[in-house]
Amino acid sequence: MRFKGYCGLVLLGVLGCVPQQKTEVDEGRLVQWVNPFVGTDGPGNTYPGATVPFGMVQLSPDIGISGWDRIAGYYYQDSIITGFSHTHLSGTGAGDLYDILVMPTNDGFSQRIPENNFKPFSHFSHNREGASPGYYWVDLLDYGIKAEMTATKRVGVHRYTFPKADSTQVHVDLGYALNWDKPTDTFLKVVNDSTIQGHRMSTGWARNQRLFFEMRFSKPFASHRFNGGQEEGVSSLGGSTNAKIVLEYAMENGEQLVLRTGLSSVSAEAAGKAIDTEAHTDFDAIRREAENHWEKELQKVRVITQDTVSKGIFYTMCYQSMLAPTLYSDSNGSYKTANDAEGKYLRGMDTVAKAIGFDRYDTFSLWDTFRAAHPLYTILHPERVPHMVKSLLAHYRETGLLPVWSMQGSETNMMIGYHAVPVIVDAHFKGFDFDRELAFEACRTSAMASGRQIDIYREKGFIPVDGHHENWSVSKTLEYAYDDWCIAMFAKDLGKMEDHDYFLARSKNWRNLYNEKNSWLQPKDGNGNFIYPFVPKAYTPYFCESNAWHYYWSVMQDIPGLIQKTGGLKRFEQKLDSMFTYAPSPEDKLPIFSTGMIGQYAHGNEPSHHVAYLYNYVQKPAKTRKLIQRIVREQYKNEPNGHCGNEDCGQMSSWLLFSAMGFYPVNPAQGVYDLGIPLFEELEIAMGEKKFIIRKEGHHTADNDVEAVFLNGEKLDRTYITHKEVITGGELVFKMTEPSSATVKSELKTPEVNKIY
Repeated sequence: MRFKGYCGLVLLGVLGCVPQQKTEVDEGRLVQWVNPFVGTDGPGNTYPGATVPFGMVQLSPDIGISGWDRIAGYYYQDSIITGFSHTHLSGTGAGDLYDILVMPTNDGFSQRIPENNFKPFSHFSHNREGASPGYYWVDLLDYGIKAEMTATKRVGVHRYTFPKADSTQVHVDLGYALNWDKPTDTFLKVVNDSTIQGHRMSTGWARNQRLFFEMRFSKPFASHRFNGGQEEGVSSLGGSTNAKIVLEYAMENGEQLVLRTGLSSVSAEAAGKAIDTEAHTDFDAIRREAENHWEKELQKVRVITQDTVSKGIFYTMCYQSMLAPTLYSDSNGSYKTANDAEGKYLRGMDTVAKAIGFDRYDTFSLWDTFRAAHPLYTILHPERVPHMVKSLLAHYRETGLLPVWSMQGSETNMMIGYHAVPVIVDAHFKGFDFDRELAFEACRTSAMASGRQIDIYREKGFIPVDGHHENWSVSKTLEYAYDDWCIAMFAKDLGKMEDHDYFLARSKNWRNLYNEKNSWLQPKDGNGNFIYPFVPKAYTPYFCESNAWHYYWSVMQDIPGLIQKTGGLKRFEQKLDSMFTYAPSPEDKLPIFSTGMIGQYAHGNEPSHHVAYLYNYVQKPAKTRKLIQRIVREQYKNEPNGHCGNEDCGQMSSWLLFSAMGFYPVNPAQGVYDLGIPLFEELEIAMGEKKFIIRKEGHHTADNDVEAVFLNGEKLDRTYITHKEVITGGELVFKMTEPSSATVKSELKTPEVNKIY
């Protein structure tokens, strides 16, 4: 998603070759293979802190200095920590959240620097720092304090181990802000000598954010000071955007203090209830519970391999695929209702709503995650899918539109398309439970809105260029057309044939930008004339974070139609070849989102993610397999600089997970997965009582190829499998062979256009 980091062309990876010898499944716990530091260096923009799968709390260290590299609060190359805040975004490239900063200090160090606005800080070393699923720890070297973090769904839990000091403080700072974030109202209240409450209202990327909290301390504080003052008898501070409190302690050597911080978008009392119901006083027990929660989720996929590097990357990607969407509702279902991009509440609703019969989620990075993350959830997390869909529909009920990119009950309106539509339509055809009629109404209404140039798109059949610096006219046309196809399929299944015909016609609008003379999807002006000069590799306002090469293939709903327009199978194959071989020249100035480059292919940004699989559609699946193996090897690493672009709330990791399984959803709402090549000798997906096993038989070298694919013993005559086949359970076997021994294959069937499987 937007503002991809670093300008490097290729970030090489170290995923090793799959060894030939088959080993037994490691009976150890899978959490040991997760490295939460992957993506904390380079352009990944991830955080290493404590959370549980899809949890509300992301308790993580903050460097305390703004900037692109620190967009998630933490940057591996830095050497100071300014505190630990309770909310963070995973790999989004958007600087928001960082709510409720906590920092322990003592009289052993008092240096201040302007770079972090003169807030308390400490130096730290990676040699005295660690993280695992649900747990983070670091030594604050300047104070001699060990800081540990863990979490439940709605509660962040700190444990600080102190040296002996005459003056020890815990700073709670609600005015702390980074990057785009800005507090608009903060409030603190001392309830008693071991409990404080408050709220932090803020704006930034998401408008009108509201976060209430209650914080409980395992040892009473001796005294407190607001905003550095010495007010006696003052128990609260409000009417400020910069409320802070310093709690005074006298600690003996080795003495520990545990803080439990409950969160809610509704009230401090609801935040306190979260502590009562989720977080007892035993830090180690909470940490074990968090780890066990992660272990349970990771156990849904088991791999057999001797390649420990690949195994570590795989389970780290499993972990990162579960960092979003995030829980938003309280245990009783209450949450702050959604507002629009200006922070306004619509439809005359109260600002508090209740999710009845489902958990309300938010942090929907839909431009990214509709492609692979949400389809992955339908396999690995089917129990959560109805909750996520109902959350999208709740946003529609509250604002009148489906979300584009929502977080903390706010529409950021970032990026393009109405990509809640494919998520909903995919869930519909896969049989998940939600209100179909409401869902169709939400999809249709969002596609018939007048904002974001949808009205112009409806009128002209394309979006013309204008003077806006992010016009993105070609990209918007293509993405709207794909979403329209999804609505057409939904309408047909519901028997709404007039809507089906209308939206199916709209799904062909990509053809209105096809230039027959040069075989490119090219921008037009308001009169329907193609814009010149036109350089396909140039980064222009006509393409969203991309160029014409990246977006040429974004016709997932009609790949055969795109092949025909391109000039047939051979010409399409040649253009694909050029995509992966036409490298940028040294004088080309690449934007920060063009990373993970292979020719013009940019794995660091989402529009390219399905392209390597398109060789299947020209009867050259071997080329797909070769490219997938290369991308897996080069673009993912088991180290802090391990992502070639923003992780983007699970999309980058979900691509790896699907590709390691041996298939990928080119059309994310069609119910099919295009075949590639699995990474491991064997992989088992557990789905309740059923299992789907993926195996490679034969040679296991870096250059191996597939001679044939068998599903439950039957040789496949097609380049795909269906979602129904996966969830039914069974065995998918890739019979491997030396490349020189591969036989010429007969024509393989590809998915039919305008059909849901």
